[in-house]
Formats: sequence, structure tokens, C-alpha cells
Amino acid sequence: MTDSGLHRPTLCIGILAMNEARRIEACIASASFADQVLVIDSGSTDETCDIARRAGAEVHVYDQWEGFAAQRNRLLLHVRARYIFFLDADEVIPPELRDELVAVIANDQPIRGAILWNQVAYGRPLSAMKSTGGIERLFRSDTLLRFEGVVHEGAVLRSPSIPLVTLRHRLLHYSRETVYESLLKLAQYVQLGAAKRAADGRAGGVLRGFGSGLAIFIRLYFFRRGFLCGAEGFLFCFFIALECFFRYAALKYDRTVLNTPVRR
Repeated sequence: MTDSGLHRPTLCIGILAMNEARRIEACIASASFADQVLVIDSGSTDETCDIARRAGAEVHVYDQWEGFAAQRNRLLLHVRARYIFFLDADEVIPPELRDELVAVIANDQPIRGAILWNQVAYGRPLSAMKSTGGIERLFRSDTLLRFEGVVHEGAVLRSPSIPLVTLRHRLLHYSRETVYESLLKLAQYVQLGAAKRAADGRAGGVLRGFGSGLAIFIRLYFFRRGFLCGAEGFLFCFFIALECFFRYAALKYDRTVLNTPVRR
């Protein structure tokens, strides 16, 4: 996964996708400055793969779902660049962030790069909110071993002392474009989040869920200034609070949670 014979560090942008025909072209277009654009598809039944190939991406299909970490680990098998930046199919790299990425990798240092999000919800950028994110997405390939976790997965590095750099410019995240999509995502993330807590031996219940949901809503809507973003800001914060509530409800009352895979 290295390219020591080249004069400059190269960059691979890796994208996970599943039925993202509507968004994948814009995502890949924003990543087209990279030396390698990889799409790992989880078995799309729409035109995601065809669109991605036409847009110039290298596409590999792994339709046996074992969690997000497993898909990222499969992506690593195909990386041929010095650096890897992970991008989701509902994200777009704006020009300012593109230039910052190019400048960071030009130094060729063993770093971890974290990104901040500018959420775009229900047709409106929530720019007045304090940025969410801080998720590690940029790695030098020779320092990255694997990912662990089924949702909100984390990187396992060769050394825990690799310095963390937070990129200044925000990544556009089109996470909640419609109420219907938000409900689908709610169901998926509730199941995965509950399964992770079950594996950790956590307890569930309505009161625990209510406390978790209320806490995250207050933090997002008031302290992160979601109230400045109108109805779209309220819906964004409310759906995340619902996800937190139903995780704990599902943990106690949904027995199928125990059959949800949480490891690679």
C-alpha cells in the first residue's frame, strides 16, 4: 500500500456505498483530484456501481454485510497509494478542503487526520451549528492496520502516538435529505447501536433511552446552536435524539439485536 518510488505522496480516496445512485456521482466528482478513487459497494440493487465506474472510480463489490469495519478493511486490500482518505457516499469534498488535504499529504508525515462536518439537512446547510465530526478519516497507509466496530468504527494503528491533526475546512455531509431517508437511517443505526451495547453488556430500557435522547437533543439544539437553523435544524437534532432513545429501547425489548453482528 505504499509508493516509495514516486516523487510525491499519492492519495487514495475510499468510498463505501450501498444504493447511492443519487449521490455517488457528486461524491466521486469531488474526489477526482486523488490518484486513486475506490468504491466498495455492499451489494447495491440500483445503478450505483455503473455510475461509479462511469465517473472513473475503481469499483469492488462485497455483498456479504459484516459491518462498516469489515467493509473498510476490504477497501484497504485495494489501496495503492501512500495516503488513504475515507469518504462516505453522502459526502462531498469542497475545494477548500481539497486544497488542505493536498497540502497536508505533501509533508509526508505519519499523521491521523480528523474532519469536521457541515451538515446539509432537508435542503439546508446547517452552517450556523457548531461543527460536528472530528472523525479520523486521513491516514498514511503504512500506519493503518485495520478497523474495528460495526458502526462508528475506529482505526487500529501501528502506534498510538501518531499525532492527530484536525483539518480546518469542513466536509459537506448530506446525511438527512428527506424525512423518509431519516426514518430508514434511524432504523439501521438503532439496530447496530443496540447490538454494540448488547455486546458490551450494557443495560437497556425506556428510561435510559429517554435520558440519552434528551441529553443529546439539548447538546445539539442548544449548545451546538441547532436552534439557529430553523425547522431543518430542529428535525436534524430530533432525529439524532430519537436514535439515542430507540437504541436503549431496542436493547431491552428487541431480541433480534442479539443476532446483529458487531465484529469483523
